[in-house]
Amino acid sequence: MPPTEHIPVLLDEVIAALSPQPGQTIIDGTLGAGGHARRLAQLVDPGGRLLALDLDPQAVAAAELGFTGQDLPLSLCHSSYVDIPEVLDTLQITTVDGVLLDLGLSSDQLSDRERGFSFAGDGALDMRYDPQQGEPAWRLLERLSGEHLADLIFSYGEERYSRRIARAIVRSRQADPVRTSSQLAELVQRAVPRSADSGRIHPATRTFQALRIAVNDELRSLENFLRRMPEHLHPGGRLAIISFHSLEDRRVKEAFRDDPRLQVITRRPIRPSEAEIERNPRSRSAKMRVAQRNEST
Repeated sequence: MPPTEHIPVLLDEVIAALSPQPGQTIIDGTLGAGGHARRLAQLVDPGGRLLALDLDPQAVAAAELGFTGQDLPLSLCHSSYVDIPEVLDTLQITTVDGVLLDLGLSSDQLSDRERGFSFAGDGALDMRYDPQQGEPAWRLLERLSGEHLADLIFSYGEERYSRRIARAIVRSRQADPVRTSSQLAELVQRAVPRSADSGRIHPATRTFQALRIAVNDELRSLENFLRRMPEHLHPGGRLAIISFHSLEDRRVKEAFRDDPRLQVITRRPIRPSEAEIERNPRSRSAKMRVAQRNEST
């Protein structure tokens, strides 16, 4: 994976929300480039432990290299955050003091044009976080019916022109099947009316989001995590989740509100400051919600 200048989103706000202390056990369920993990590991030292997981084997390998020689209480694991309970069982840990999820695509994944996440690249349209699991996005486009594709793009991308885009994908299958990210980006751009192609975002953005969510089963993973994780928090332990679109944020908001094991700490989501957005434009859509395990449940 080519190196990028990674800037962890809402770093100060994450630290304030989780308030990591020496001797505590904290989990970063979405390691990424390791910016959050490094700071959290520093703050639980001495005597504590930071367990960092990522479904992307490239992220874990890069972190192993990047953290070499740094004396940090950090354990890395190639695994999905959904599997945190199983990882804790393996480590004979019952409960932890805090958990962070920074959902969605990392800067490194987006910048690696060979993995298909970015419409600016020309690599194979793969989009899997773990290339050893599931099927690539191009195969999904080849396999699904036009109706199913339209529903997927509308549901996961909130794309109003989903049916136009799905029809264009189906028409292209015989003569020029979509195999690369640039092919898909060009196809979507042709399918979307020119009058709608004048906004701030690329017209293929929502379609790429929808495919990535579907390929990695992201929403079901989040729902399973929200159901399972509170049981593994110490009373008073905190859960902080950063999301980047309404489909994720809505699920987090409702799970925090409806789970009797949790007390909502953030009535409104925490957003990046204007200064942070200026430093890191990708943080613009970030929202963080925080909940705490009740003492009595």
